[in-house]
Order: sequence, then C-alpha cells, then structure tokens
Amino acid sequence: MRALILLFTATLLAGCAGSKPDDAPETVGQVDLKRYQGTWYEQARLPMFFQRNCVRSEAHYELQQDGRVAVTNRCETGDGEWEQAVGEAVPQAPGRTDRLWVRFDNWFSNLFPGLTKGHYWILYLDEAYSVALVGSPDRDYLWLLSRDQEIDASMRDRLLEQARQRGYDTSELIWRGESS
Repeated sequence: MRALILLFTATLLAGCAGSKPDDAPETVGQVDLKRYQGTWYEQARLPMFFQRNCVRSEAHYELQQDGRVAVTNRCETGDGEWEQAVGEAVPQAPGRTDRLWVRFDNWFSNLFPGLTKGHYWILYLDEAYSVALVGSPDRDYLWLLSRDQEIDASMRDRLLEQARQRGYDTSELIWRGESS
C-alpha cells in the first residue's frame, strides 16, 4: 500500500511539473549554454522537499556536444555531510535555451523517465553571467544563484526585486547557511 501511495504521489507531482500556467513568468530568452556552464552557488531558494536538509548547495553544469547539459548538484547538510545528485538538462523546445527540462539519475527516474522531469526556467541572468534567477512556471520553485559563494546586499536586493517582478513570493526564501 505504501508503494502505491508513493507511486500515486510521484505521478501527481510529475503532472504538476509538466503543466504551465497561463500567467507564466517571463524568462530571459536565449542563453549561451557554453557561457552558462560551470559552477553556480545557491544564495537562496524557496522551500522544497528534496533540499530540506541542505544548508549550502551548488550546481555544476557542463555543456555536452549534443546540446544536453550534464548536471551535478551538491548539497552540504546541517551535519556537514555532502550529498550529490547527477542528471541532465535539455531544452523544452528546440532552440529555446532559457527553458530546460532537468531529470536526475535515480531509481525512480530510471523507472519512470517521462514523469520525473522538472522545469528549469532561467528568469534573470546578468550580462556577465555571474548571477541568475531560476524557477518553475508555477512559481513553486525559485533559486537565486551566483558564481561567487557570497553576494553583496545590493546584488541580493536586485535578485529579490527581479523575483518579485515575476510574481514570486520571496518571504519564504531560505538563505545560504540556513536549513528548512
């Protein structure tokens, strides 16, 4: 019975991840994925189940020759242990590099590959590719990312304003060094 409930819940969540609200937030347009690759440090995020124990997170992206992006997410827990998830990102539509599908390599996604992809929409990206705002079109997920481990108050305020302009509730953000 527990396995059936887990399967139903996962199916329901995957269905939600695939839907797109009519009032979806604005994204940046074309992203040069070659420039975007590399390491990004999470400055803040909206609460999410998969990162519930994380106090520091980082993402590593590597553009592949076929246009896919290899993804490695690392998370330091409150106990000082590091956890890692490996996956890949692909454009949701050909030639549209600001809206990606991300899928992580785990037992569930290997069993149900079509059900486990999540939205990765690049909502804001500065010209230097040094800070980014990434979220989902339903506004349930949001990450404030930077190339540096720390950002100053003015950059933090700029990212918060960009998120609010796109309709995200920033009052529940969990900042780097905090746990859910």
